[in-house]
Amino acid sequence: MIRTFLAVSAVAFAPIALAQQSIDPASTNPAAASLCPEVGTPAPDFSAVTRDGISVNLADISGSGGAIVVFSRSLDWCPYCKKQALDLKTISDQLEADGWPLSLVTYDSVETLDDYASDNSINYTLLSDTDSAMIDAFGLRNMDVTKGSRFDGIPHPAIVYIGADGKVVGIQKEEGYKDRPPTEGIPQLVALLNQGVPTETTQ
Repeated sequence: MIRTFLAVSAVAFAPIALAQQSIDPASTNPAAASLCPEVGTPAPDFSAVTRDGISVNLADISGSGGAIVVFSRSLDWCPYCKKQALDLKTISDQLEADGWPLSLVTYDSVETLDDYASDNSINYTLLSDTDSAMIDAFGLRNMDVTKGSRFDGIPHPAIVYIGADGKVVGIQKEEGYKDRPPTEGIPQLVALLNQGVPTETTQ
């Protein structure tokens, strides 16, 4: 099940409610609800490194509308993350044109991300967060994995929509690591955000 929280009105969100498989935020458990900054709050300060070895911050990965940041576990060993990364290729150009560039963050090394991007012709930004500092800043580190293990530092998968003013305007969280938000629904959410509908957290 995917939890979707957006700064849009109930009327505007209705056409894509089924596609997003969203649920009422009030029904989420306290632990899950504590993850990520809340909709309407400023996004945390962060920096990460592109697959080209360039350090970037929010301003560097934002467009005229804002930025979409996908938190993924690994493009080295996670098949569900790899599939999502390939699916995102199909919409990244449209999102860029709509003013919402797409970036995907993992705790993988720059070399791992560069190999994956080269092998799969990835057409959007991949960010390396090897010390999980950005993952921690967004409150997404998976604390259920064994400390010091291969998986220590991975995030809970999520998509965070950050407006041009630096505030979080939408969050999609995943309960199960095998689940991913429907890729085709992401441009629909961006279209709503670009309409400037009244801010209201809703399902």
